[in-house]
Amino acid sequence: MNNKCKICRRTGQKLFLKGERCSSPKCAMVKRAYPPGLEKKRKSKAPSGYKKALNEKQKLRNWYGLSERQFKQYVAKTLKKRGKVADIAQDLYGKLEKRLDSVIFCLGLAKSRTEARQLVSHGYFLVNGKPVDIPSFETKIGNTIAIKETKKKKNVFREIAAQIKKKELPEWLEFDTNKLVAKIKEEPLLAKASPPAEISVIFEFYSR
Repeated sequence: MNNKCKICRRTGQKLFLKGERCSSPKCAMVKRAYPPGLEKKRKSKAPSGYKKALNEKQKLRNWYGLSERQFKQYVAKTLKKRGKVADIAQDLYGKLEKRLDSVIFCLGLAKSRTEARQLVSHGYFLVNGKPVDIPSFETKIGNTIAIKETKKKKNVFREIAAQIKKKELPEWLEFDTNKLVAKIKEEPLLAKASPPAEISVIFEFYSR
C-alpha cells in the first residue's frame, strides 16, 4: 500500500494526501480505517500525552507536506514571539496557509499539495507579475498570483478547469476563474478553519 495512505491510517484521519483518490471508495481510510499492522477489530490502548502530541504534530506536518526539519523551524519561529496560545496558533496557521504551494492548492489549481509543490517548483506561477519557483515562498495580503501565459494550455489546467469554478474558496482568497488570477485579500483565520490537528498540543510537544 502507498506510504501516503499509511500516513493517514497511522494518524487515524484523512489528510487528503492523494488528491481525488482520497474522496473515492478506493481511499485506504474507507477500506482499512485502522493503523497499519493492526487487525481491524483489535482495540488500541488510550494514547499517552506524549503520543497524542506526536500524533497531532504528524497530522499537521503531513497535511502540509513538510519535512520534520521544515516543520520544526516554523514552530520554533512562532514560539519565539510568545504570547497567548491562541495567538501563537494563529500565527503558525497563517504562515503555513500562506505558503505559495498551499495557496495554489487552496485555489484548486492542483489536486494535492504535493502536485501544487511540483507545479511551483517547475515555475508555473507569477507572484505580483514576477516568477516564483519556491514552494515555501510566503505570500502577503495584497499579493496577486497568476499562471504564466506559457503554462495555461498545459493539460494539468485543462483537466481541472471545471473544478476550479465549482470550488469553494477560503474567505481570505479571491480568484478570477476566467483570467486565472488570484489575490490574497486578508489573513487566513484559524477560527474559521478546520485543520486536522490540535495546534496547541503541538506546541506542548516541542516545548518538552
